[in-house]
Order: sequence, then C-alpha cells, then structure tokens
Amino acid sequence: MEKLSTHRRKKKSAMGPTGTDSLPVSGDDGGPSSVHHVAAPKTIGSSSLDALQSTDSRRVMDIVDKLRRSGLSGILQLPQLVVSGDQSSGKSSVLEAITEIPFPRKENLCTRFATEIILRRATTTSINTKIIPDKQRPSTEKKRLEQFKSTIVDFAELPNLMEEATNLMGLGDDGSGIARAFSRDVLSIEIAGPGRPHLTLVDLPGLIHSENKMQSKEDVALIQGLVDDYIREKRTIIMAVVSAKNDYANQIILKKCRDIDPKGNRTVGIITKPDFLEPGSENEASWIELAENKDIFFELGWHMLKNRSDKEASKSFTERNATEAAFFGSGRYRDLPPEMLGIESLRGRLSQMLYKHLKAELPSLQKELNEKHDEVVKELEKLGEKRATARDQRRFLTKISQDYQDVAKAATNGQYEHDFFGNLDPEASVDHESNIRRVRAVVQYLNLQFASAMRQYGHKRITNASGELSPALEDDKKAVEPALDEDYAQFSTYQVAERRADAIERVRRILVRSRGRELPGTFNPLLISQLFWEQSHHWKAIAEFHIEKVAQVCANFVAAAITCTVADDVAHRLQAFTVDPALDARLKRAKAELIRIIADNKHHPITYDPKYTAMVQDTRRKKSESKLKRIVDQAKISVYNGLSKVTEPYLKPDVLDSGKGDLLELDMDKTSAEDALDSQQAYYKEEVKYFISAVTKQVVERHLMRDLAADTISPTLIGDMTDDEIAFVAAEPEETTRLRGNLETRKAMLEKGQETFKSALGLCK
Repeated sequence: MEKLSTHRRKKKSAMGPTGTDSLPVSGDDGGPSSVHHVAAPKTIGSSSLDALQSTDSRRVMDIVDKLRRSGLSGILQLPQLVVSGDQSSGKSSVLEAITEIPFPRKENLCTRFATEIILRRATTTSINTKIIPDKQRPSTEKKRLEQFKSTIVDFAELPNLMEEATNLMGLGDDGSGIARAFSRDVLSIEIAGPGRPHLTLVDLPGLIHSENKMQSKEDVALIQGLVDDYIREKRTIIMAVVSAKNDYANQIILKKCRDIDPKGNRTVGIITKPDFLEPGSENEASWIELAENKDIFFELGWHMLKNRSDKEASKSFTERNATEAAFFGSGRYRDLPPEMLGIESLRGRLSQMLYKHLKAELPSLQKELNEKHDEVVKELEKLGEKRATARDQRRFLTKISQDYQDVAKAATNGQYEHDFFGNLDPEASVDHESNIRRVRAVVQYLNLQFASAMRQYGHKRITNASGELSPALEDDKKAVEPALDEDYAQFSTYQVAERRADAIERVRRILVRSRGRELPGTFNPLLISQLFWEQSHHWKAIAEFHIEKVAQVCANFVAAAITCTVADDVAHRLQAFTVDPALDARLKRAKAELIRIIADNKHHPITYDPKYTAMVQDTRRKKSESKLKRIVDQAKISVYNGLSKVTEPYLKPDVLDSGKGDLLELDMDKTSAEDALDSQQAYYKEEVKYFISAVTKQVVERHLMRDLAADTISPTLIGDMTDDEIAFVAAEPEETTRLRGNLETRKAMLEKGQETFKSALGLCK
C-alpha cells in the first residue's frame, strides 16, 4: 500500500483502508507496524540533494519558489513535479529516495490525500505544515482546517504532526468506527534548510482499480478525479510510477498519461521493484524493453529504481543507495545506460528536466501573470473607489457617470474607437447581441428595414391589372429594396391584392355612398381622405413595432454600457433606480409622438408638393395614351404583296372616327372613381415618404436616440439625487467589501510576482 502523500510518505496517523487506527503514512513498501525514523538525522539537511539542480536551475527555481511563496499557486498554474501511480506502486518510496526525507511509515497504509513537499533553501532548518482545504468544503470547515499550522525542527516530530492533520481532515478513527477513506484536502509540508534546493513535489493517492470492502466506488471516483486534476495541468511534469510486481499493461496511470499527454512531452516513467523480477526471465526482458522506451514512448524517457524492501526499512539512505547500485551492476541491467538507473542519476535527470521545463514555461507564466493582473485591475476599476461616506459615494457615482457618458455618446455618434466596442462579428446579423454595442449602426440598419417595410407592405391594397401595378405605383418596381428580416417581413400578411377594375368598382360604390353637393362627374373631396385612411391603416402597427424594436436595442445597449463601466451591484441598482424609469419615459414620449403623427394623417389630405399634381397628370396621360394606342392599332391597314403580309404606314379614317367615342367614359361615376383612385395612390406615394421620415426623425431620433446618455446616467442626474438616494445606489454592500478585499489581495500577490520577474530579468534568457 502507498503512503500518505509525497510529503507524508511515511506518516503516522492516518486511518488505513480498513478504518482502523493507523498512522497517516505512505505504505508503498509495507514495513513493520511501528513507526521507523529510518536512521534519519535529527536536523534537516542533505547535501546529496544538491544534485537535483545546477546553478542556473536554482536561479530558475528561485523564481518559481518566490511565486509560490507569494501565494500565487492558487491563482496561476505553477510548474511542479507530480508523482502518481497505482496503489502500492512504490511511488512514496521514490519520493523518499529523491528527497532523503524519512517520512513515517506503517504497514498496510496508502496515500489518502495529496501532499505537497516544498523544499526550500534557508539559513535555518524548519518543517512547516499546513492544510489546504478542498474548495468544496463548507466555509466553517475551511476555517477550521486553515487554522492548522505547525513548525518543528526535528523529523522525529513529523509523524505526530501528520497524524493530527489526518484526523482534522476526518480520516482518523474518532471511536465511532466511521471514517472517510480519502480526502481532496492537501497537506502541505515545507522543509527548509541550508542544503535544500528550491523544489516542489506532489504525492497523490494511488489509483484504485476497483472498489472493495475497504474502498468504495466513491473513493475510486474521488481519486481518479483528484489525479486527473493534477496531471492535466500543462505546467506539471508527471512522474508516472509503475511497479514491476504487476503487469504494466494493467496499471491505470499509464493509460491516463497517454490520454492526457499523448506525446509524452511532460511525462517521465519510473519503474520500481525490479528486484521482484526473475533474473533472465522473459518478464524481466519486457520490463527492460519498457525502460528502453521501446514499448510505451515518453519523450522524457524511463528510469529504474530499486527501493528498500521491508527487511531494509531500517537502513540509512547511504546503505539504500549502495544496495541499489549493486543490484543494477549485475545481470541484464549492466547493459542499460547508467543515466537511467538508480536514484543518483534520477536526481541529475530531474534537474535537467526541471530546468528545461521551467525555462520553457516561464515566458508563458509571466504572460499569464500579467493577464491575470490586468483582469484583477479591471475588476477593481469596475468596483470603483471605496465609498463609506455620502461624499465618497457621490464622487464615485459622478465618476462612473462620466465614464458611461463617454461610451454612450461615442456609440450614439457612431464613433467606435473605445475598447468597449471590441471586435465586430461579421457572421452575426447587424442587430445581434454581439454587435449591439455599436448602437448607431444597429439603429440605422433598423431604420432602413422600417423604410423598406413601409414601402413594400405599408399599403393595405395591392392594385394591379393583368399582373401589372396601377400607374401611380409603377415606379415602385424600379427601386431595389434591401432584404427584409423575418420580423419585418411578417407585415406582408397585412396586404390584400385586387385587380384595378375591381378597385375602381369598389371606389365607385364608396363614391355613391359618400356623395355630397358636388356636381356630376366630380367627387366629394372627403373621398380621398377615406381611401387614404384605409390604404394607410397598417402604418401605426408597423411603426409601433419598429419603435419597440429600437427601444429594446437602446435598452440592451445601455445595459451593456453600464455593465462595462459599473460594478455589478451598483449597475443593478442604477438600472432600477434611474435607467429603467428613464428608458420607459423615453419610450412613452416616442409613442406619444407617433400618436400625434398618426392623428395628423387622420385630417383631410394636404400637400403642396408639385410632384403630386405631376403624378396625377402623368397617370391620366398614360391612360389616354393607352386608349389611343389601341384605337391606332385597330386603324392600321394590313395588305398582302403576294408573298407576305405588310402593314402600311397609314390609318383608316373611318376606324379612327368610330374609335373616338372610346376615348370618353360615359359613366361619370366610374370616371370620378378612377380619378379618385389615381389621386389617392399619388397622394399615398408622397405621404409614405413623409411618414417614414417623420417616424425616423421625430420619433426614433428625437425621443429614443438623442440625449440617450444624458437621460439615463449623467453627472447632472447624480447631482440632483438626495443623499439617501445616493446611499441606496452607491453604498458598498458587505459582499462587495469582501470581493474588494479579495481582489486587492490577489492584486498585491500578482504585483509581487511581477516584481519577482523584474528582479530576475536576464537570468533566464
């Protein structure tokens, strides 16, 4: 079974998988039931650890160590070594051999939570232990675990510390017989001393193949998730430990490494317990082939170690290393390169791996640090200054109102240089939410949509003869209208098609029923009004739809502008207190303006545009020319020259005389009806242009777009607010105070990290 964690490799008080009282040790190698200090020195220091790092490597590690001690490990993914493997693979013994730190060990125990071992060079020796609680723990439990901090100067005290930490995590036996088997909490052990390198290793619980009476299905899932979380971090070097006692094809860690790091760029394989292989056997040959990187390829390669057996548990590290060297100096292992055998060469390899890895990662780490700093600064800027007094609160609101004004004015004026506007999304529609910040462009687009919808669908009746539009509307066919969005195109269902002859008959019936004192052959002037009112019946619905759409666009823009310039808590209160009422009032004024424009259309038609009379006269002329053309065509003479039919260039006088009567319509009511219809169509064509202009200028521009910034949030509005109103909007809630404190702490840590990079500039180039 494996030991607690890399740092608690041989702990002394965690509960074993059976739930019995036991030391929180890592028991990869088993061992006697009592605690062993493995001939450990009483003071902390190990000169052989210097092999882990060269001078340049130490310089690089100094940077990472300073970043870690600044508290940035919770904000950035810092480079680290993670040791992982299946249960009982010997990984904790690997860590013990690398660090030469005698962790407590006890029989039949496994690593039950992640343990950070932080080695740090210092003038004095010390061991500092703390618990980093799982983020999902309740706040009360987090506080309780965070209070666990202890410092010792002798390794002999380490087992008791580990036992206490294990019990605090809820993994010890409390006498009830019920205890958790594993935890997502992290035990952090910082070991400082004169000979220590700057190095961080993480020991993870061993991967479990299947549930059993000591380890539940939930335990299996917890450990799988925990290991995945660590080894997925792209700045982590994975030390994948596999035991030669078991077929490596069945060891879970190798599959995980190949899935997460398929090219093996940041994985080094560690083979343990080769002394259990039968010398000269095929099984031994297959493991040697694996070590030679011929089967499962890792770019960082493989390494073989012989850890202490149970019988060797009391031997010193010097004796352990000598036994290992003797083992690899015999049999097939003599043919393997010495740099891939034994703990001494592993330290050298790790030194080079770490140096290259960290040197490659530092530029991206610095970039990420700067990006995180920029994000925190922006979040703090959104919160604004601290605001305890009424004066501070008023100044705070005045400042954010000025920032909002800059953004809102630029947007309504169509000036998009501000960072607020970001990048365009050409693939999305103009009025899509991704483009809504460019509100002037959106409103211009919607106005064009409205104008096109009015020209195409504003008239209730579509009058045609033999498939052609009536003369007064013929020019409409020449205009190329923009494609209408579906929500505007819906108004096509409002229209009714009719033939011109049916339209004339309909108007004649209306004429008869609305006759006044006018002479025969003329029509009541009010007839034009009635026809126009009916034809323009849907104007109000189309205009209201357009106004509502533009108002919503403005509201969405204002919300985006506020979100960009104001902290969330203040944004919500400003939205409710000033912005929403202002937007509602602007929409009401816009609708009232539309009602006035519609009311003007209900009065008797008035126009002074000469185009109207020209259009009426042109319509009459075209009708006369059409009738005359038919008569002329009838009067043309066609003769035969013996071979073909030839039309002579002169007309029959008698045919022309007989056709003159067709030029005059004897039915005066029909004539009047036709004149009224043509006059109404000519008037409609001019009036729809005025209506489009009135709605876009007098309604949309005057009431929805103009002064949008000033009406929603402005220094003037802030100045008119009472102190109570200011306090309601700007007073900082408790959660904001906590958020500000958290952001300021993070900002300080990130700035300390930036200073670390600045001070080390040039060392790692």
